[in-house]
Amino acid sequence: MGVLADSVSAPSLKFLIYGRTGWIGGLLGKICEQQGIHFAYGSGRLENRVSLEADIAAVKPTHVFNAAGVTGRPNVDWCESHKVETIRTNVVGTLSLADVCRERGLILINYATGCIFEYDSAHPLNSGIGFKEDEIPNFIGSFYSKTKAMVEDLLKNYENVCTLRVRMPISSDLSNPRNFITKITRYEKVVDIPNSMTILDELLPISIEMAKRNLTGIWNFTNPGVVSHNEILEMYKQFIDPNFTWKNFTLEEQAKVIVAPRSNNELDATKLKNEFPELLSIKESLIKNVFKPNQKTSAA
Repeated sequence: MGVLADSVSAPSLKFLIYGRTGWIGGLLGKICEQQGIHFAYGSGRLENRVSLEADIAAVKPTHVFNAAGVTGRPNVDWCESHKVETIRTNVVGTLSLADVCRERGLILINYATGCIFEYDSAHPLNSGIGFKEDEIPNFIGSFYSKTKAMVEDLLKNYENVCTLRVRMPISSDLSNPRNFITKITRYEKVVDIPNSMTILDELLPISIEMAKRNLTGIWNFTNPGVVSHNEILEMYKQFIDPNFTWKNFTLEEQAKVIVAPRSNNELDATKLKNEFPELLSIKESLIKNVFKPNQKTSAA
């Protein structure tokens, strides 16, 4: 855990990224281009060890990033009826990549999930007490979360892996259907529960800096604090669409229209904030990195 080796500078870096067609993988490539970092996308399948070894031999990376994985289409309910496919990528594939990287002395930055916890008596709703990195996951309500919790537990044994617990990712691209804000603006009804969330515009560059610093271990990869669905939609109304309206429903009502329960939690981001003191709170980051860049001039 912690730092594996001395930090390195951009000219000597070369990243191998898995997840070219995914949201995070695509954004990582753009950030590398902006920062002048050499990178290549992996062409191998995660569950095919030989293809991973071929990628590493061809690219000769200094670091490997895993932004590939199955989250389900259109949502995690897909995983409930596609369990083998989910295991193949999220468990077998991720472990294969970690193992191949370890054999070659490479750090793997693994974009994981924080949707493996739910509020409980020790971490009550609205208490400000978040789950820390070393706490044992308590949410396995969906098969997706179950596989992710299993893999996180196994990856603890790989000293070359940096596990980033992403939650409800948000970016300034409000047209992207994977964006949490875009999702909830399109829902017929939304629940209203405070949650930890990840602002990709701010945190993906931090993940690249973590690779440069050769950081490993588990990290809660969210902006500090929580924000509720209604608070986000109020901001959306204020900055983007003054005519926007929405309807709420309860968790009990939501349960009737989804297959698998959803995770709601607060993650303690103290460890990340200590490493990166410039990290903004979730509400500050939403305004600065998401809503202000999208604000219509007429609404300003």
